[in-house]
Amino acid sequence: MGCDGGTIPKRHELVKGPKKVEKVDKNAEMVAKWKYCALSQEKLRRPIVACEMGRLYNKDAIIEYLLDKSAERPNAEAVVHIRGMKDIKDLILTDNPEWEGERRNAKGDKYEDNCGMFICPVVGLEMNGKHRFCYLQTCGCVFSDRAMKEVKTEICHKCGDPFKNEDVVILNGTKEEVQKLRVQMEEKRAKAKTKKSKKSKAAESLSTSSESQPTSSGSKGDTEADAPGQSSQQNGDESKSAVAGPSGSSSVSKGTGSSLTTATKRSIQEMEDKSEAFKSLFTTHNSAKRTKDQMSNWVTHTPYHF
Repeated sequence: MGCDGGTIPKRHELVKGPKKVEKVDKNAEMVAKWKYCALSQEKLRRPIVACEMGRLYNKDAIIEYLLDKSAERPNAEAVVHIRGMKDIKDLILTDNPEWEGERRNAKGDKYEDNCGMFICPVVGLEMNGKHRFCYLQTCGCVFSDRAMKEVKTEICHKCGDPFKNEDVVILNGTKEEVQKLRVQMEEKRAKAKTKKSKKSKAAESLSTSSESQPTSSGSKGDTEADAPGQSSQQNGDESKSAVAGPSGSSSVSKGTGSSLTTATKRSIQEMEDKSEAFKSLFTTHNSAKRTKDQMSNWVTHTPYHF
């Protein structure tokens, strides 16, 4: 069974066995989850946001996705559940003082260990994937799972805002944890829909009641409007009866009215206490009257000026 040159093949070269399953490098997977955006696959940079499933994104990438969802992206499946900015939360992260950034291994001649950019503000653990981290949906502060277990409180360790156990979301959890978070997310959205429907129904009932009230008030207004009309008719009848009453009363009222009109319409020229010089100031004086020869055929601005 020799070949050219006298070589002897081995068994694994002739017999094909089962293929080995390719294993994913755990370190590479952790770096991809904790240092790169789940949508754009770019390095994480502030501002960093997280969804209800616990995935990390660059806020710029999420905004671009929401503005144009039709564009093709490599990991569009990771953001299908994000409908708007309300579905994400800005994270309040604590910087790691030992993180040197890109300057640390610029030449590439050093060993690149898995150093995290951020740490837990309570315990000091690095956020590099080796330790479990979580964030609060109420305020967005990020802590390690160990800190949440060791210091059990209902108030945020960093900002002091109150929270519940339902508000704690694990970052980059396992498949089972992600499935639980998905179920919680669907339940919250269903509750929000029921609340919106109840509010809309209440608003519709209020609008219908407000529309029915003006109609009832309008009918009341008509009845009230009829009452003054009847009273006015009664007053008119009374006034007519007063006019059609005894002649003495009506003549007295007429006499008083005529005396008032004569007093008001009295001419200045008939006043004896006024002098002739004062009376000549008015057009009713005899000196102001003109003959027909002096009358003009047109009317000017000052008809008494010649």
